[in-house]
Amino acid sequence: MRHRERLKPPPHDYVADEWNWIERRFHPEFMAQTETILALGNGYLGMRGSPEEGGPLAQYGTYINGLHETWPIVYGEDAFGFARTGQTMMSVTDAKIIKLFVDDEPFWLATANMLRFDRRLNMRAGTLDREILWETPAGKQVLIKSRRLISFEHRHAGAISYEVTVLNARAPVVISSEVLAERRTTPRGSNDPRRSKVFSGRVLLPRTSHASEQRIVLCHGTDRSNMLLACGIDHYLDSECRYSWKSEHTEDFGQVAFTIDAEPGRPIRLTKFMAHHSTATASPEQLCARVDWTLNRIVPEGFDALAAGQQRYMDDFWRRSDVQVNNVRTGKVQRTTVEVQQAIRFNLFHILQASARAENVGVPAKGLTGNAYEGQYFWDSEIYVMPFLIYTAPRIARNLLLFRYRMLGKARERAQELSHRGALFPWRTITGEEASANYVAGTAQYHINADIAYALRKYVNATDDEEFLLQYGAEMLIETARFWFDIGFFSERKGGRFCINGVTGPDEYTTVVNNNTYTNLMARENLRYAAQTVEALRDTHPRDLAALAHKTALDLAEIEDWKRAADQMYIPYDKETGIYLQDDSFLDREKWDFDNTPADNYPLLLYYHPLNIYRHQVIKQTDVILAMFLLGHEFTLEEKRRNFLFYAPLTTGDSSLSSCVEAVIAAEIGEFEQATEYAMAALLMDLADVGGNVHDGCHIASMGGTWMVMVYGFGGMRDSDGTLSFRPSRAPEGQSTIRFPLTYRGRMLEVEIGVDATRYTLREGEDITFRHEDEVIELTRDNPVASRPGVK
Repeated sequence: MRHRERLKPPPHDYVADEWNWIERRFHPEFMAQTETILALGNGYLGMRGSPEEGGPLAQYGTYINGLHETWPIVYGEDAFGFARTGQTMMSVTDAKIIKLFVDDEPFWLATANMLRFDRRLNMRAGTLDREILWETPAGKQVLIKSRRLISFEHRHAGAISYEVTVLNARAPVVISSEVLAERRTTPRGSNDPRRSKVFSGRVLLPRTSHASEQRIVLCHGTDRSNMLLACGIDHYLDSECRYSWKSEHTEDFGQVAFTIDAEPGRPIRLTKFMAHHSTATASPEQLCARVDWTLNRIVPEGFDALAAGQQRYMDDFWRRSDVQVNNVRTGKVQRTTVEVQQAIRFNLFHILQASARAENVGVPAKGLTGNAYEGQYFWDSEIYVMPFLIYTAPRIARNLLLFRYRMLGKARERAQELSHRGALFPWRTITGEEASANYVAGTAQYHINADIAYALRKYVNATDDEEFLLQYGAEMLIETARFWFDIGFFSERKGGRFCINGVTGPDEYTTVVNNNTYTNLMARENLRYAAQTVEALRDTHPRDLAALAHKTALDLAEIEDWKRAADQMYIPYDKETGIYLQDDSFLDREKWDFDNTPADNYPLLLYYHPLNIYRHQVIKQTDVILAMFLLGHEFTLEEKRRNFLFYAPLTTGDSSLSSCVEAVIAAEIGEFEQATEYAMAALLMDLADVGGNVHDGCHIASMGGTWMVMVYGFGGMRDSDGTLSFRPSRAPEGQSTIRFPLTYRGRMLEVEIGVDATRYTLREGEDITFRHEDEVIELTRDNPVASRPGVK
């Protein structure tokens, strides 16, 4: 393992708490990281955790999922079929600014004399809370309390409660609530390809604006992508102190300034309401009207009503999603049970913030906590985030699959552009068009097709949503199966086996290879599922199949082609070592010299030319090991052990997607110490900045992986064969008790796994059937609980 914790703030300033991430002192040196950690979002709207006062800050960051600018990709040496248009999510109008002046002195975190400081991400309430006691240079003590939320109930809305109390004197106070269009920091030099493009000119251009009383609405648009954003603010001030206010605005700026004669001990509470709307079709005037509608709805309700709605949403989320642990044993990584519980909830909370209201959009790699990876969507969603959503929030999982379906037209066009039949989904995208300029590590990752099909199958199996399969899924399966049959061939040199050449698997340190094991195995699943689905439709919905065949020009003879390709799929295997080769030539490469690679030279992609990396046995992210997790029913336990012990030492910590999968397989094969270390690396990926780049945003896929570690790893759940089963890991002395809920085919099952017993409880629904070890268990309303002995 090559993981290290890079974020190590003083423990007395960062208090462990099961439901809060708490900062007790302002540390400017950790500012970029804490902005990410304290970010709020709802899947549509996101704000980094910078102070209300407008600074100090490392990065401006208010994001709208899907709102992007395009730009021409320029190649030094061009070639046919290269992606042509880049897509970048950028920071938009900042509506959260509230500046405070006491005796005309500004409150500024970097210079203020703070007698008390408490800032916390409140994961139970879904808010960012702060309480500061500021002593001005004149000795006046000012208590500042704020609570920020981005509403889950109201997709386009956010609000801030900002309360100021001068404790020991009278004082003139000014609270300036502002909204500011596009803001920039000075671009930092970087050769890190993971970071977002920095535009040289202005991106958001003014379209219209209006103001009325304490409301201001600004509308801006992009130049190339022709998208519009409208942002509005409104206010309510409650105080026994005398006050007046003044409003002004330009096309790029708005301000409502409240001047208050503060009396000692009398609170001044300002509520700031925020609304964001975006469109690619409506006019500026229409979009501004939508902002007004949102503000007209939330302002009369007040902040307390918004907070109450947020709490209801959070209560329901934790009821469906919470993973609880006890008596944690963390191995070499010394962490308390409280710290582990905090980390679990932190990861789950940020998945919620990235996905809850992601409607007609995807889940960006960084969620809405930063714009690294351009705010684009990858395979991460289907393989790492989707399992959590399928078993805790199936409606959201369905929305994301429907979003993929709506890309199908462009996926067909992309396949045709590359001279293939069927459809090829983009490796990275916002719009549905391929945006990867690095084809060897981008477009060549054809496994994206099979990843989507895999997520579709998992969703249908876990929900029984046959309607979705009929209306949308079957069409995707037909086109992806066609694609695999077209790009592969039956090789005489491989004994007539079906081979897929010139692809890149999940491991981006080994590119454009023949017969990548992960790709071939997942393609086989895709082909089989497509054939099974079409055959089932022929038997049960012949008229619907006829309509689908007409729409897709499907010849039913194709089904036999898919089945033959799946049955004859070539999987590279070395009989001498018993190793499933990552690709045909993997063992022919020289092993990377890990012993003489400086610790500071990770990730390797920032310090070595790609060709140097490609010619070695070195792995960025799990490939064969991932296949053994996703398709575990295809391998024996001994095969998993042998291959894990071979590939794990070759795998760097350069990808946040590896540790969680390695933890699952290590737990399954009984390597519990390794499993714990990998699990802690995944759990602390952002809180301890294991990857060294949390300043650019959270690792949402790794966060989904932490749920998989707990449920699939230590919980031993498996579903790859289409049924739900549990084979809990053997518990070493002192291993934690783990409790988690699952939503399965409309029922809610609670699983509690301890050293002495595994207990299953049917919490909601009529009945449920699953396997424990090799035993079939059925729970009903009359008999809702089953307990089985723990594994010693």
